[in-house]
Amino acid sequence: MNRRTRTALLGSALLLTVAAAAGSAGAAAPDAKHGSTTASAPDESRREAAALTGKAKLYRSAGDDITFSFDAHLAAKDTADPMKATGTFEWSHYLNGEGAWAKAKVDCLVTGGKVAVVSGVITDSDLPGAEGKRVGITVHDAGRYDRLGYSWASTGSPVETKELPKCVGSAPFEKVRKGTGDFTVVPWRPAL
Repeated sequence: MNRRTRTALLGSALLLTVAAAAGSAGAAAPDAKHGSTTASAPDESRREAAALTGKAKLYRSAGDDITFSFDAHLAAKDTADPMKATGTFEWSHYLNGEGAWAKAKVDCLVTGGKVAVVSGVITDSDLPGAEGKRVGITVHDAGRYDRLGYSWASTGSPVETKELPKCVGSAPFEKVRKGTGDFTVVPWRPAL
């Protein structure tokens, strides 16, 4: 075998070795938990179908202390049904030492891009007549300029809201106080 042929064969062998190594890097790897093989690339099916998390204070020029926090999730297995969302959300509103707080159990979550609409039924509150009422909140996760809206914007109180459907909120008209927002929205990707 002459030198030129040997060099060509070695070069071909090297290319095949590199290609095989690259192929096995993205190939199936054993899954210790299930005893099967899974691709080493991220599995999109294991991602949550949708989520809204975080906490922020709203900006009010009068100095109101208004805080909202969210821990709402839609499991991947429930992608087709946003009314299977779970979790809670809470808020409080005080001015000059007067106000109220409430906590709700999530009953629906729909997200799109950086916008989320979550609804739930109030399970605990110091606002008379609030328990058992459904409320809805819309969040726009816009980084430093997050915004929020709530279903009782036009009535003034969750107590005054009559038979609100699931996953209904208002446009996110309120501004989050600078430096307090850390909302995170996981966009919903249903099969359409």
